[in-house]
Amino acid sequence: MVEFIFDDIGSYPLPEGVSREWVEAAFDGEKEKVAEIIGSAFLQKLEAGVAVPTYPQFQDMNKQFLSILNDPDCTDGPFSVKPECAKIIELEVLENYAKQYREKTGNKPDVRVCVTGPLELYLQQFGSAVYPDILNLIASSINLFIKNAIEDAENFNVRTISIDEPSLGINPEVSFDNAALIEALELASSYSHEKGLDVEIHLHSALHYEIPCRTRGINVIGVESASNPGYLDLIDKALLEETDSYLRAGVARTDVFNLVAGLNEEYNTNAWKEPELLEKLVTDLETPEVIEERLREVYSRFGDRVMYVGPDCGLGSWPTQAIAGKLLENIAVALRNFDS
Repeated sequence: MVEFIFDDIGSYPLPEGVSREWVEAAFDGEKEKVAEIIGSAFLQKLEAGVAVPTYPQFQDMNKQFLSILNDPDCTDGPFSVKPECAKIIELEVLENYAKQYREKTGNKPDVRVCVTGPLELYLQQFGSAVYPDILNLIASSINLFIKNAIEDAENFNVRTISIDEPSLGINPEVSFDNAALIEALELASSYSHEKGLDVEIHLHSALHYEIPCRTRGINVIGVESASNPGYLDLIDKALLEETDSYLRAGVARTDVFNLVAGLNEEYNTNAWKEPELLEKLVTDLETPEVIEERLREVYSRFGDRVMYVGPDCGLGSWPTQAIAGKLLENIAVALRNFDS
């Protein structure tokens, strides 16, 4: 029987009436309300069937880490985070909700911890300038965030680490050579590797997938193959086997603006203002049957080199939590049908 691990990328729609701006500000103030939002989203992912859900991401992926790395009270030097400051707030919040889940089911939930990669953070600060020592300092700090996440977990298991590097293969400002990028990624993933955890890299383009394949410590290459099936043509199964790397295949589209644009054209309307049409995202477009067909395609090409599957990217831009949750449910159904 074929077994895939079902995870998600992280971001999720906010509840109706809650703005992203309010949430960003509330992390410094109304933490109890934010905790409820994070915990509820996490439980929704579990209930939808996600085996290894990412902690719900409602903060800006760069500010979340740079706000700490740029705080002189939280660093011992430029971009060198103090251990006591290398914390992911969302994981601390999840402890209570994971405890509830554990008491209800008897099992600790598995969690995917996503961190913004050193290259992505570096580009936000320095653009195309090349300072390898700074890149490595950022990478070492990211490794410390990961280390604390793993060691501090009590009521959940950190199953998977994901390093998010959307600019790799897309951003023309990347001026580092492959050796420098591999060194930084090895630093960022060193503790995870030491602990024997799966470490994914989440890419928005598969163009330079060979870099993480050659990185000791990263063993899963994330490909947004549902909305960009041509990315699979860039992947050489022989290289995956040579480097003992696996795929995390996107099997459900998350490019919601393109999907809704198709609905607008088909129905000659603005679907964003018609909730009943938005439901078609998961009843007519990203159905279990469509998702299962993608699963079969990627498995036919890469076989047991496919380890993780899930939505292409985050669901933060999707119209409602209910529709996002239904997409995750559709993936779970497709996985069950694939195995039957």
